[in-house]
Amino acid sequence: MMEDGSFFNIAYEQKYHDGEFILEEGKSDDRICVILSGSVEVSKTIEDMKFILGILQPGEIFGEFALIGGIKRRATVRAIGETIIGVVDRGFLDYEFNKMSSSFRSILVTAVERYIKMMNKTKRFSFRKHERIPKGLPVRYKARQALVTAFASNLSEDGLFIRTDSPLGVDKRFVLELQMEEVAETLEILCEVAWNREKTSDPEGKPLGMGVRFYDISEEDSEILKKYLIRAREGNL
Repeated sequence: MMEDGSFFNIAYEQKYHDGEFILEEGKSDDRICVILSGSVEVSKTIEDMKFILGILQPGEIFGEFALIGGIKRRATVRAIGETIIGVVDRGFLDYEFNKMSSSFRSILVTAVERYIKMMNKTKRFSFRKHERIPKGLPVRYKARQALVTAFASNLSEDGLFIRTDSPLGVDKRFVLELQMEEVAETLEILCEVAWNREKTSDPEGKPLGMGVRFYDISEEDSEILKKYLIRAREGNL
């Protein structure tokens, strides 16, 4: 495949600005696209949590499930910076698809349907390795050149949830100051945003905020945290 997408028969081009949605999860859209310039973010929402699946660059194709009719979009695609996509000629694709033997077309459709079923099952999986403690704790961190004070909950050895109307972007790293009751030390932990929730239909049950994993924590702070969690799980706090 050539980087400018010339391998494909392009029906027309479309330009998108930074942050604009190209494809939206759950919606019907029969376009199959190739990136001519710029890049795109591919994400999926699971239980109101946004997970980044990947970043695609010029020459890469997306929306290929549209070749199998009746399948709604399984992920959201959004432009990163100024991006130009080429929409592949659907007549050309249908012609190529129909040239396949019926057996091979059946195998392709079955593979796609199996992949979709596997994606749906991810909603049942837990992304956490340790039990979380639903205690509210004060935290501070720097965001957009300002020091933010917030409350965290669902604390574990791996990370926590920070309730905020302005969650940071997925993969963003920052230093978190964590203060725990009956612990003299304020822990300073390098963290990374694992997922964020930028919109919700249930503000109390699923509030806006971000799930944070501990990216780098000292052995001393890790021991302090583990002892605190043991006391909390035993009901001694």
